[in-house]
Amino acid sequence: MITLRRSAERGHADHGWLNSHHSFSFADYHDPQHMGVGNLRVINEDRIAPGTGFGTHGHRDMEIVSYVLEGALGHKDDMGNGTQILPGDVQRMSAGRGVRHSEFNHADATTHFLQIWILPNERGIEPGYEQKHFSVADKRGRLRLVASPDGRDGSVTVHADASLYAGLFDGAESVEVPLALERLAYVHLVRGELNVNGIGLKAGDAVTLEGEALLSLREGQAAEVLVFDLSA
Repeated sequence: MITLRRSAERGHADHGWLNSHHSFSFADYHDPQHMGVGNLRVINEDRIAPGTGFGTHGHRDMEIVSYVLEGALGHKDDMGNGTQILPGDVQRMSAGRGVRHSEFNHADATTHFLQIWILPNERGIEPGYEQKHFSVADKRGRLRLVASPDGRDGSVTVHADASLYAGLFDGAESVEVPLALERLAYVHLVRGELNVNGIGLKAGDAVTLEGEALLSLREGQAAEVLVFDLSA
C-alpha cells in the first residue's frame, strides 16, 4: 500500500522569524490522521530569518536529527556543544533524560533546514550529540545511509529502530531498493521533482510504503530525497 501526502496538505505556521511546515501534528497544528509514521514523529521544514532563532529550551526522550539545506544553524547545548550545522551536515541529538539547547541563525541569509524527531528505543538514556558531513558525491545517484541504530557505514547513531538515507537524483540517475515487508518506508522529497514507485512527487511531498517489496526512485529533476526505514 502506498499513501501519498502532498506538500500543501501539511500544517503551516508563520511566526515572522520562523516559517514552518509540519508533516505531522506539532505544536498548534493537530491532525489525528497525521500523528507520525511508525516511530517517526516529526518532520518540520523550517526557515529561520537572519539574526533570529530558537532560544534555550528543553527536550526529553527523543532522537532529534537536523538536516540543513541552506544557510547555517548555530547549535549550543548544556552538554558543552557549540557548533555550526551546514548544508550536507547531519546532526543527531539524543535528548534522553533531559537536555537544553538553542538553535540560531547568525548569518545574513535565511537558514532552511529539516527538524526530524524519532522515538527512542529506551527512555531516560544519557543525553548525547553527534554531527557528521556527507558530501554531494556521497549522495549523488544513490541512497547514502546517514543515520542508523548501529552507526554503520559512517552514519550518525540514533538510539531508535530507524535508518535514514539521503540521495540526489537528476536525469537518468535512478535506484531500486528491496524493502522488508514487515517494516515501513517513508519517502520525503526535500526539493526538486522525483518519480517514486510510479508517483510523481514535488518538493515537500511524501509517500508511505507499507507491505511494498521494492522502492523505485527515477526521473529526478534536481531532486534531494530522504528515505526512512522504520519499525511498524
